Amino acid sequence: MKFKLLALTSFIGLSTVLSGCGETKTTGIEPQTMTDALFKVMEADRTVYTKLIIGRLAKKEKVIKASEHWKDEKALVLPAQMFRYGAERVAEKTSDFSYSLLSLWPVNAQNKPKTDIEKAGLKFIAENPGQNYYGKETLGDTTYFTAVYPDVAVAEACISCHNKHKDSPRTDFKLGEVMGGVVIRLPIKS
Repeated sequence: MKFKLLALTSFIGLSTVLSGCGETKTTGIEPQTMTDALFKVMEADRTVYTKLIIGRLAKKEKVIKASEHWKDEKALVLPAQMFRYGAERVAEKTSDFSYSLLSLWPVNAQNKPKTDIEKAGLKFIAENPGQNYYGKETLGDTTYFTAVYPDVAVAEACISCHNKHKDSPRTDFKLGEVMGGVVIRLPIKS
């Protein structure tokens, strides 16, 4: 996932240089186009990991378990943890964008919305399945284009983990339902 995401970011983040008659013009990519593309890669990788690794090895074949205490239990990393570790790694490498996985019903309290746009975006995607939420917000002295995308339960593993977790504030998730959202931020000129 990290390679694909960084490669996509490098490709999309580059400006297109057009030459003609000795002059050079530079054009950039629109923030929504960038966040939409980033989300497609994130969503694809997250779904593949959840279905092919967790769903098959942990749930179906029971070769190895998946656990939030994966280090101590020598288990697979949960999909939400894998996502967070990827986000942390990207944050170490660039300030061109950031992303996180948040929820109105987080198992881990650190994953609840903190800003007004996160709260509004998560509420919107929960109430409007299949739609995304876009806006601008200023944090500190930086203005961001912020996009919130639905994080949908793509496998039985998702709902069983959340519905059975002792810290889950909600225990009635169903397959295909919005469980949270991916928040992607790009700093922009205001």
